[in-house]
Amino acid sequence: MSPPPVESDGELASRAASGDERAFTLLMRKHKEGLYRFVRRYVGDADEAYDLLQESFAAAWRGLDRYDPARPFEVWLRRVALNKCRDWSRRRFVRRLVRGVGAETAELEAAPDPGFSPEAALVEAEALRRLDRAVADLPPALKEPLILTALEGLSQQEAAALLGVSVKAVETRVYRARRRLAEITGASLGDREG
Repeated sequence: MSPPPVESDGELASRAASGDERAFTLLMRKHKEGLYRFVRRYVGDADEAYDLLQESFAAAWRGLDRYDPARPFEVWLRRVALNKCRDWSRRRFVRRLVRGVGAETAELEAAPDPGFSPEAALVEAEALRRLDRAVADLPPALKEPLILTALEGLSQQEAAALLGVSVKAVETRVYRARRRLAEITGASLGDREG
């Protein structure tokens, strides 16, 4: 007996838009890891990323009627998640203004990281936390193209289409983001463009 034919994202999305929850569940399973990774890199916090992932899928379910099956579902879904991340950033900015910038930083530094034991792992974990915070704190115009190209593996052309900017703008913003991260972390991220 041969396995059932694999449906495309567009077919599954069309079924889901008609109310087929099973089709949407298949789409979520297929895209949840990549989407979580994207959101996690954007916000720099695992718990916040999980919450935003859930919000993204809920918004995608509600907005399936706006999905164009002629376009890649993954790009559309990433756009939904990007909008949720941007909303999160705006809320975070307002909270920082209300609470004061130092309060959130002190909370982050006081939180223990159970994932280390030897000294080398401690140093590495701290470096990764600093880098995660640095990426999360980049302005959206620099953070978004960096995450999409350098971390998510999209081409500059794909990132430009997703963000609604030119390929040259993506190239320039990625370069500036890398330079800013190198300044913040004191690391050499290279002067690669692309």
